[in-house]
Amino acid sequence: MELLLYFAIFLNPVLAIIFCLNLVEIIRKISANTEAETTKHTFWMTISLVYIVGTITIASIFAL
Repeated sequence: MELLLYFAIFLNPVLAIIFCLNLVEIIRKISANTEAETTKHTFWMTISLVYIVGTITIASIFAL
């Protein structure tokens, strides 16, 4: 359980930055070209968001 909390504290900010950068890149690509390839950025955005939300949820459940 402590390992998950360490990951939540130290890895979540990094993944949040990756999430934001990928989101900005997708917005730039779509605004410049509506048929741009965004699969890679969408994949990493999804993985980052799922991990962040999952660790926050699990950490809050165990904190109760």
